[in-house]
Amino acid sequence: MSSSTAARVTEILDRPFSLGSLALRNRIVMAPMTREFSPGGVPGADVAEYYARRAAGGVGLIITEGTYVDHPSAGTRPAVPHFHGEDALAGWAGVADAVHRAGGKIVPQLWHVGMARVAGAPPVPAAPRVGPSGIPLEGTEHGHAMTRQDLDDVIAAFAAGAAAAEARGFDGIEIHGAHGYLIDQFLWEHTNRRTDGYGGDPVARTRFAAELVAACRQVVAPDFPIVFRMSQWKAGHFDARIGSTPQELEAVLTPLAEAGVDAFHASTRRYWQPEFAGSDLNLAGWVKKLSGRPAISVGSVGLDGEFTNAFLGRGSGTAGIDGLLDRLERDEFDLIAIGRALLGDPQWVEKILSGRTDELKPFAVEALRTLH
Repeated sequence: MSSSTAARVTEILDRPFSLGSLALRNRIVMAPMTREFSPGGVPGADVAEYYARRAAGGVGLIITEGTYVDHPSAGTRPAVPHFHGEDALAGWAGVADAVHRAGGKIVPQLWHVGMARVAGAPPVPAAPRVGPSGIPLEGTEHGHAMTRQDLDDVIAAFAAGAAAAEARGFDGIEIHGAHGYLIDQFLWEHTNRRTDGYGGDPVARTRFAAELVAACRQVVAPDFPIVFRMSQWKAGHFDARIGSTPQELEAVLTPLAEAGVDAFHASTRRYWQPEFAGSDLNLAGWVKKLSGRPAISVGSVGLDGEFTNAFLGRGSGTAGIDGLLDRLERDEFDLIAIGRALLGDPQWVEKILSGRTDELKPFAVEALRTLH
């Protein structure tokens, strides 16, 4: 990396950023990545060490892997961490403390898988698969269409998670509203066929998510940040859309912003791709423009292959970030989340910011097996 490029990297990526009570040292976020390293749902010292290494490596904000909220149908795998119960919450308090001691900030991602749950799976095998209309993303095996009581129970579970995060010393929360999981199943017309006020046009389909955000906002401090992760694509449905036009996307974003979302985390597979015809803005750029809220972008940063390669048993080599710097320099979005590059190289941020790009490590599939 030339000295001029290195100076540009520092000038653009190493700028501080504030979000409510959260003061970040730079614009780099660790993206949430499911790990399944918490037996019984309880994160141990190894989980604390894993996140602390990335904080020590220079990451400004860490968003944890998805954590199951306290609802019987929330999860589908035994070693995904919970964000409820004394043992799990004590473990997470230790994680937050380790990250803070390493100089970083951290928020938990609160998660309910909805119809993505496998029938009979742990952590509560008897729990039903639930969704807005009981319609799966794939296949024909329908589940339970949620009642008003079900909606209230899930909303309460997310609010309890938000309160627990603040009480255990976290710096905010992220609500997982993306990738075809429960909240996103309400946002997407393919899985939401309700006729009771929680389904119909984009605004009605957003009602559940907005009520959930408002409930979380009510139980935490006014300046405790709430991040909402959203996406157009769903697992197995990469061409899906919750908003086919900027106007439709705005109809979804506006109620969420009004309910208390402080920032949106717009998930894409490739951050450099335009979202709508006629503009170079990516999804995060449009989200920021339409909502008036700060936005986090994500999608194959620093690598020459997208994340689906990992599921196919393929690694990815390193790639330049000039295009990313251009977008951040013109404030298309505010923060950039890094996923696999940080799995393969915990010092990725430190190396990028100090101009040591020749030392960057490619992402190898073996990183998914160790995740140290």
